[in-house]
Amino acid sequence: MMSVFSVVVTGQSLITRDVRQARDDRFDEVLRFLQQGDVAFTNFESTVLGRHGGWPTKGKYFGYSRPDVLDALKVIGFNALALSNNHAFDLGPSGVLSTLDEVKAQGFLYAGIGADMTEAAEVGHRRLGDRDVALLALDAGPGPANMYAGNRTAFRPARPGVNALKTVRKIGVPIGQMQALRALARELQMSDLERANYAQPEDPPEIDDKSEIDLYGTIFKQAETCGRLVEVDLQSASEHLAAIRESAALGDFVIAYLHHHHWEPNWQQVPSWVQGFARMCVDAGAGLFVSHGAPVLQAIEIYRRAPIFYGLGNFLFHTEPDESEWSPPEVWQSVVAACRYEGDDLVAIDLLPIVINGQVRVDGHETASGLVPLAATGDTARHILEQLAERSRPFGVEVAIADGFGRIVPRD
Repeated sequence: MMSVFSVVVTGQSLITRDVRQARDDRFDEVLRFLQQGDVAFTNFESTVLGRHGGWPTKGKYFGYSRPDVLDALKVIGFNALALSNNHAFDLGPSGVLSTLDEVKAQGFLYAGIGADMTEAAEVGHRRLGDRDVALLALDAGPGPANMYAGNRTAFRPARPGVNALKTVRKIGVPIGQMQALRALARELQMSDLERANYAQPEDPPEIDDKSEIDLYGTIFKQAETCGRLVEVDLQSASEHLAAIRESAALGDFVIAYLHHHHWEPNWQQVPSWVQGFARMCVDAGAGLFVSHGAPVLQAIEIYRRAPIFYGLGNFLFHTEPDESEWSPPEVWQSVVAACRYEGDDLVAIDLLPIVINGQVRVDGHETASGLVPLAATGDTARHILEQLAERSRPFGVEVAIADGFGRIVPRD
């Protein structure tokens, strides 16, 4: 008899409060849906203040969590965590080390950070259900160089940090504007040393002098039209793809995870470089690709019968009161997706629409808004699923909607 295996994936979990006391029937529905999976996966979008201490490395968007939030994630039903994201370094190397201590103690399948670059790049392995599951977790920035893990050399110690998929952001400009920028650079009399000063703590970027210019840390590249260009470092990509191939060759079910903040002006739009990298991961042997970063739902694609979730938005989203950027309603709506396999064959993806800013009971009498996700109902549920269907249709995916749920069946 062919084995049945399921992987449930959610939006990112930016969790700073213990949610175990939340009570609501619609939250219970989310938990039942989540806990049906052999694998229940999210991105832990935070860092732990634990025995290693730490200090703030950011201004407004700084955040951290106490160890008990990991207890909460485990009680909710999660058993697999990506740790590679822009908040993983908010307490510096100390937070990375404390987070590692806590996720190891809880027995999660995890990947994405480490005490040095070698450890951060390791693929996590764990037996879940009837499958050996492997997890590779990456962050593509943008972020300062010192948040990414580094190995010890003869001249510097190891640096705990995040596993990087190296990328470079460039600004494409037509030839006329490029000539004007070159003239401006000459007028400013920028020296190589001055360029280096503005690149710190990064090293000065390498540029093609014929088609590019580095203007105070921003690389402009001659192009047909104006626009942002994100380029994946091929050496960095090849190393991560080799890790996927190695795990897949062992028969593992491989989850490839990418976090990034190279959002398009329309947050719902999938960046072309992300689609290219996702497909490379599947070609290398990943059975599932998941991405977070933009705080909204993006398209779903099925490529070579492997689900690609380009952006699952949020699942837990504990923001600070002064953060006014998150007012669009799409930020507070998402889905939980259950991917069902028979053997290695994807047979269906079931979708539960959720809202994240609803009110729940806490300790029997208080109400809290935005503490936990709730199953969406009625017109809201249909709207979430219809929007997801509209975004996914250009990728060849049809979402069937019935009774407040969505379902995707792969095409033969």
